[in-house]
Order: sequence, then C-alpha cells, then structure tokens
Amino acid sequence: MPHFSRLGRHAMAGLALGSGLLGCSPTLDWRELRPDGSGALFMLPCKPTPQVRGVKLAGATVRLSMHACTAGGQTWALAFADIVDPALVSPALVELAATAAANLGAPPGLKLPLRVAGATPQAASQRLLLAGQLPDGQRVEEQVAVFSRGTMIYQATVIGQELPAEGVETFFSALRLGP
Repeated sequence: MPHFSRLGRHAMAGLALGSGLLGCSPTLDWRELRPDGSGALFMLPCKPTPQVRGVKLAGATVRLSMHACTAGGQTWALAFADIVDPALVSPALVELAATAAANLGAPPGLKLPLRVAGATPQAASQRLLLAGQLPDGQRVEEQVAVFSRGTMIYQATVIGQELPAEGVETFFSALRLGP
C-alpha cells in the first residue's frame, strides 16, 4: 500500500476537488449592469432580457423598463420608470409594493432593511418578504424593494419557490443609484 506524506494527501485531495469543480458551472453567474436611462447600477446572476411597456401608476401612464432573467430557479428583475411628477413618487412606490403582494395573493409582507446608495429618502421606500402563489397555484416567495431617486422609481424583485439567502443579499446590496 503506498504511503503518502501529509502534504501529499492534501495535494491529492486538492487535485480531486479541483478536477471535480472543472465540470461544474456556477448557477448564478453575476454581471454588473447599467441600463441606459436608468440611473441605476446593479447586478444580475444571468443575462437579462430587457422589456418596455406602458403602465398606469399613481394615475399616470409611464414607460416602465425592466431587465429580468431566470437562474437557479428564481426570476431576478429591476424595473424602473420616470414618474415625472414629484407628488406621484410616494403613491407610485406604495402601488408597486401593493401590486407585488396582490399578484401573489399575499398579505402585506415582512419588512426587511433597505439601503440603496444614492436613493432619495422616501417614507414609501421599502423591502418586503412575501409568500403566496402564482396563478397556476405554485407556492413562491418573493423579495421586492421599491425606492426612488428624484422622480425615477425602481422595483427590484427576486421570486422563486426558494430564495437563496446569499444570492438575494448580493442582488439587493449591489443596488446603486446615481448619474
């Protein structure tokens, strides 16, 4: 039976581990994004698909842009719009949060800490943990944050059957607003 030194055993273990990792690809492949016109810098764990549509928020029709992708069994998204009228920012943020809960048939969620560098202090800014179900009956959890900078409003969302704590924290802690 061959005799391996302690260092040799550690080297062999390292090689075995390393060769096993070569065949793996990360589930969450983080990338930094700064979409034109968003004023936001954020990270997503997958390549997003941009979408734009007109929506009614706080009585105003706005052009809502969204960058979303799916990875690891979750959908990750950042949506943003210029509400134009400063008086509509707070009602729009309240509506975004309420709509997120209503879409899951969820009660008002547990409030979580929210800190977004560069965001305008706003009483209606919040981060929520929601639990409910999709229209097909699938049970899901969602973390959603709504916040603003000036008249730009934002909604950051992660939704899935299970939410990976480390990935969720990476997503929310990477949010930055500025010129």
